[in-house]
Amino acid sequence: MSRPSVPALPKDDDLRRLIHFSAHDGRIWLAGQRMLLVHAAALGALRRELIQTIGRDATRRLLLRAGYAAGQADAQLARQVRAGADMFAMFAVGPQLHMLEGAVQVTPERFEWDGQRGHYLGIYRWDHSWEVDAHLRDFGPQREPVCWMLLGYASGYTSGFFGQPILYKEVQCAACGADHCRIEGRPRDAWPDGDALAADYDADPMLLRLEDLHSQVETLRSSLCECHETAALVGESPAFSRALELLRKAAATQVTVLLTGETGVGKERFARSLHAMSSRREGPFVAVNCAALPGDLIESELFGVERGAYTGAHAARAGRFERADGGTLFLDEIGDMPLAAQAKLLRVLQEGEIERLGATAPKRVDVRLVAATNVDLEQAVAQGRFRRDLLYRLNVYPIRIPPLRERPEDIEPLVRHMIRRFAAQHGKHTIGITDRALDVMRHYAWPGNVRELENLIERGVILVSSGTRIDVEHLFPSLAVTPEAVVGENGRLRAPPCADVAALFDEIQRRGLDWERLQQALIEEAVRRAAGNLTAAARSLGMTRAQLRYRYGQPVRGEDE
Repeated sequence: MSRPSVPALPKDDDLRRLIHFSAHDGRIWLAGQRMLLVHAAALGALRRELIQTIGRDATRRLLLRAGYAAGQADAQLARQVRAGADMFAMFAVGPQLHMLEGAVQVTPERFEWDGQRGHYLGIYRWDHSWEVDAHLRDFGPQREPVCWMLLGYASGYTSGFFGQPILYKEVQCAACGADHCRIEGRPRDAWPDGDALAADYDADPMLLRLEDLHSQVETLRSSLCECHETAALVGESPAFSRALELLRKAAATQVTVLLTGETGVGKERFARSLHAMSSRREGPFVAVNCAALPGDLIESELFGVERGAYTGAHAARAGRFERADGGTLFLDEIGDMPLAAQAKLLRVLQEGEIERLGATAPKRVDVRLVAATNVDLEQAVAQGRFRRDLLYRLNVYPIRIPPLRERPEDIEPLVRHMIRRFAAQHGKHTIGITDRALDVMRHYAWPGNVRELENLIERGVILVSSGTRIDVEHLFPSLAVTPEAVVGENGRLRAPPCADVAALFDEIQRRGLDWERLQQALIEEAVRRAAGNLTAAARSLGMTRAQLRYRYGQPVRGEDE
């Protein structure tokens, strides 16, 4: 329930291993989330400009909220990193990350938690606050505490960790003449002025008005679409927006539309959205995959059958055209339609009439046709597999749907949309996806396009543990990750272990090599490869010539002396 005396913080080896410096591409990662190593002077300058521009109170609230967001992001790691540890060790992830991130030195002085009663009391000493240093340098000694971003971090982290609003006060600040800073945290309801403390984390009225205006614009935009089907068309990239704009223009007409694009780009979604945006939205939408129907059945499926038209036709049956009367018929993979069916389809487009198999009279139908293909119809015409006159009829209004690799800026909104959908479908509490996973997806070729992306996200939602983020290994389990530098115990970067270290160690043991013999073998091999040049051999081992000779302690075979 509580800790009358708080123990020392646990070792932070597990947290340091989460920090990776990817020198080959200039990025820093914390458990898959991108981080920045920023000059404290730059943050101090930004803080000064904000105070001089929007005032002290507005700056304080802004920095509180920024710190709160950072704390919540780190809270998502705590239970994942130290699952199975005691409550204090798990909670200590936040203070220790705050120190590793260079913000402040944290010393816990009191830690009480009772989950049944929702009781929490945390008191922490802060030393070397970057905000104190920056504020004193720019504004001198203060009468009120100044560790705003740090305080917001503590509130965001603790609230996220325990799943309830917990807010901190800075009861002592080094900027006000104290030897160090001290903060005290309690649940919102346990503070007499809890509502006032919580109000500091609310957005400013101006921002709220802007958000409300944005919401009204989005509502109006949705109403103009007059449907919910367009919600499935997610994306704002130029290539995608051009295709969507063509679709909207076609929706206001009765023109036949030909959708082209690679497999998996979402042609049926476009067709459904076209139907939903059109005046035919109250009518049926009928979809047919021409490639999935046997050639000898496709005519009866499309145009219907009269009783007795062929052996086994015991009753009359309406075809897909009749079922779509007053609505939209979507013919997918139309390039695979047999030539005989193409001739009948051409008549329907020209005359607006269909004939059931075995019928003696045509029947008029009112159908808006949307066709789709992933093959080059011009090439199919040249090869004699597709009628040229039908191509002319279909190609009145072509819309090319871009492949996913041409719209990388749409990947993140697509992913977030799919995560919400699959998390609800599978009953999973997934908090999102890591920056590193998004980065890998932006550089992936996506041969299967949106359909492949859907499959990967659904698998990721199923594999990821509840309350954690989808990472690269959940999406691409066989992807080789480039080794990155990590932070060692001495605070310096150290190279990552070789991926084959385990195999190398096994080989060394198998050969019966001890440390001295291994060193000698390495030195002699380096000298051999350097053709006796000790300077070059030492350089290849990351040593100086003097170190090489000293470490070996005797003349090296192959030495050039």
